[in-house]
Amino acid sequence: MCGIVGYIGHRNAYPIIINGLKRLEYRGYDSAGLALFNHDLISKKTKGKVADLEQLFVTKAETEGHIGLGHTRWATHGEPNDINAHPHISNSGNLVIVHNGIIENYDAIKQTLIQRGYQFESDTDTEVLVNLIEDVMRNEKVGLGKAVQMALNEVVGAYAIVVFDKQNPDEMVMARLGSPLAIGIGEEEYFIASDATPFIEFTKNAMYLEDEQMAIIKRGAEPDIRNIKDDSKILPYIQELQLSLDQIEKGGYEHFMLKEIYEQPNVLRDTMRGRVLPEKNLIKLSGIDNYLNKFLNADRIIMIGAGTSWHAGLVGEYLFEELARIPVEVEYSSEFRYRNPIIKDNDIVMPVSQSGETADTLAAIKLAKEKNAFIYAICNVVGSSIPRESDSGTYTHAGPEIGVASTKAFTTQVMVMAMMALKLAKEKGTISMSEYNLYLSELAQIPEKIEKTLKTDLYIQQIAHFYKDATNALYLGRGFNFPVALEGALKLKEISYIHAEGYPAAEMKHGPIALIDENMPVFVIATKKGQYEKIVSNIQEIKSRKGKIIAIVTEGDTQVKNLADHVIEIPETLEAFTPLLATIPLQLLSYYIAVYRGCNVDQPRNLAKSVTVE
Repeated sequence: MCGIVGYIGHRNAYPIIINGLKRLEYRGYDSAGLALFNHDLISKKTKGKVADLEQLFVTKAETEGHIGLGHTRWATHGEPNDINAHPHISNSGNLVIVHNGIIENYDAIKQTLIQRGYQFESDTDTEVLVNLIEDVMRNEKVGLGKAVQMALNEVVGAYAIVVFDKQNPDEMVMARLGSPLAIGIGEEEYFIASDATPFIEFTKNAMYLEDEQMAIIKRGAEPDIRNIKDDSKILPYIQELQLSLDQIEKGGYEHFMLKEIYEQPNVLRDTMRGRVLPEKNLIKLSGIDNYLNKFLNADRIIMIGAGTSWHAGLVGEYLFEELARIPVEVEYSSEFRYRNPIIKDNDIVMPVSQSGETADTLAAIKLAKEKNAFIYAICNVVGSSIPRESDSGTYTHAGPEIGVASTKAFTTQVMVMAMMALKLAKEKGTISMSEYNLYLSELAQIPEKIEKTLKTDLYIQQIAHFYKDATNALYLGRGFNFPVALEGALKLKEISYIHAEGYPAAEMKHGPIALIDENMPVFVIATKKGQYEKIVSNIQEIKSRKGKIIAIVTEGDTQVKNLADHVIEIPETLEAFTPLLATIPLQLLSYYIAVYRGCNVDQPRNLAKSVTVE
């Protein structure tokens, strides 16, 4: 959730940290803070965004120092204000900490520390943690690294922390459990961040801490990696980053979300590159090839995810059951982990995640592993926690997604599931070769058809302007496009703050129809393939109640056009692949409605991109 940036080395830390925080602001933007050491400690923090923090540093002297920490916050403990913002400083004024996560037993620790004379200014669990570390240093007569290890063995919860002692400004200590931390390794310098984006222009060499690991880094020395539980030494694994600066810049677009919507044709080509080979009648997925028997003998696939990834899993359920005839259940990871699920030997558990760090999904994976499940991950971020915790998997290759509302993550996840389902259908013989070749050929054409769909942009802007003042909206779809209705409603809620709900179209008459009047926009996915006549009947029911109908239809449709107030055409494709096209106009509608309402599209209120806490 929160974004952490740190630096220790020969450069001036301030510009590295402040620019890094701007890149991580998608992780939280309730408040921000920065601490530097240069002969003395300078710490400033504020409610609001990183731009507000930047205004607090007014003199050159305040921005100088070769060691520093920064933080952009998504509030958990304590409201977003100046006092609760990070960094937090210990009572002595020596230790400085930034923290992402939740310390669940912080109140009990706090009461003990108060009895020992410690005082607290904020409502945060983080201020408790930094003083606990100081208390261990004082009472056990140990250095910072050992004190961090001992303190963390007393806490319950999730964390990524970075801490330094101003009395020893050539050393930093960091640790993680459940929240990510990356360490960029340069020439006698280290960069620390929640992900690699803050330091990609400085180094391509990075290592990622695993759960229950800590690192002690010193200028001019190799990183000292330790196990938090037993203090055993761990050999660092350094990898080369596959990330470029232009991938995390807006590239001339007003918002990251719009850029990422328009990136979808190319990123879907990247998802298919080397995998979908129509000329060879082949889909090549090494993650499945290496475990083919497990999939061929699978009794059931259990997909787990959150938010948009859960919606992608619902599309996957239709794909796997329709093509490969494998039963699928789709679970919210937050519920799966708490309900003692039944997992059998021939079940495959399939986590779906953009970031690879979603706390609930990680916890669900660990539960599934305890039950000896085979874990196959669909994920975007290479080297993130979920793929590392899994037995096998497939990367989506969507590239960095900075906008909080997922767009290209959804379509690339669906594309991976389509490839998997089609490959398994061929291997199992559940579809004929002629059907397989048709599906394969059509799949390869999806990026081009999305490019054509994006050309409706100007018309969609007009529709968006017409409905920007709506207070409620319904989204309806059938079959493969029911999950698209859910996803469309989620997008509208996330970024424009308009209440919206998605339903299977037939369920409208079982309750939601009571809401329909002349002020209610109803977005209906009514493509030719699928239960077309049924959904036309649903549209007539809406029209008879004076609802405003915005329909996503197949090119050349005339029947729905005569009924709807607005019609957006998409190219014809096979029913199984319509979600890949139908979701594009709904993304654009949500985007432009939010823009017209003056909302912060990339950083919607109360949300963060990577949910690393429960």
